[in-house]
Amino acid sequence: MSQMFPPALLALADGTVFRGKGIGAAGSSVGEVVFNTALTGYQEILTDPSYTRQIVTLTYPHIGNVGVNREDCEAPKVYAAGLVIRDLPLVASNFRSEQTLDAYLKAENIVAIADIDTRKLTRILREKGAQAGCLMTGENLDAAAAISQARAFPGLAGMDLAKVVSVDTPYEWTEGEWRLGKGYVPQANPKFHVVAYDFGVKRNILRMLAERGCKLTVVPAQTPAKDVLALKPDGVFLSNGPGDPEPCDYAIAAIRELLDTKLPTFGICLGHQLMGLAAGGRTLKMKFGHHGANHPVKDLESGQVMITSQNHGFAVDPATLPANVKVTHVSLFDGSLQGMAWTDRPALCFQGHPEASPGPHDVSYLFDRFIGMMEHAKKN
Repeated sequence: MSQMFPPALLALADGTVFRGKGIGAAGSSVGEVVFNTALTGYQEILTDPSYTRQIVTLTYPHIGNVGVNREDCEAPKVYAAGLVIRDLPLVASNFRSEQTLDAYLKAENIVAIADIDTRKLTRILREKGAQAGCLMTGENLDAAAAISQARAFPGLAGMDLAKVVSVDTPYEWTEGEWRLGKGYVPQANPKFHVVAYDFGVKRNILRMLAERGCKLTVVPAQTPAKDVLALKPDGVFLSNGPGDPEPCDYAIAAIRELLDTKLPTFGICLGHQLMGLAAGGRTLKMKFGHHGANHPVKDLESGQVMITSQNHGFAVDPATLPANVKVTHVSLFDGSLQGMAWTDRPALCFQGHPEASPGPHDVSYLFDRFIGMMEHAKKN
């Protein structure tokens, strides 16, 4: 591998330096270093807008063995600031593969490193918390300069990235879920009109809503509530996204106004956090966040334990929620809040990713609950 790939290093803000091989674009990149424990789905992870300004470490050792294909992207481009892996297989083999991972990273101009001890890196992040890092590839690497760049990174707390990754103009979405041999099936006979706020939305969320009969109008993050209400939707969806929810005052104000109309509302990830803030709650930065596809979450109503996909570095503080908001789901890893529902209006949200991609589909029933809320509202 050393003859094929240039030298590379990852420097953390605490002064730790890892040396390996560059498998992506030449250059450098700075961001918050996080670890993801998913065994599969590296392409979906890289293209998830929620990873903006984050360097993703994948704990599973062999990454790239099934290559890359256009169908599995969650957004039009890679949003992660960099990729850190243990081992890049030299052969990619899958009937849907169109490109090798290293060729894809180069084409997307993403800096990445392989051949480092990802177990040691993960232990550091677990013990000390997520911290800033700098990736460098190429000849004549300067470790001291990389450490300085890592220490200069301001961190994600206070960073509003939703409006950065959001679309500029509204658009319609009609693509349903993937079928073997058919690809993504076009939507037929929609029953509901849903306006989806794009704070960094993943395509599979839109596909799962379309599959359930939703005609979707996707709108920019800073769209005022009055513009959404003018579209006369049956429901509103609030998407996932990157960064700190607290600076997104434009979204919090719009969501508060929409909740007051008692329009069926469903939020995922950042959308969940923004709904908590709109209700009067507070959010907090987690030590190292939840990133993976094997996180156990308990549904407090049914007592059922589900394995879920997660990707977030902030959480809603349940102690700050008003009386009309009840906790519906909790993480069995650390007890943090995972789901909420309003007792006096049709609104619910979930911190994890019920759309998976990658990950298990245990929590996909929340999409059906949202559909049920719209059905009930139409009847009444």
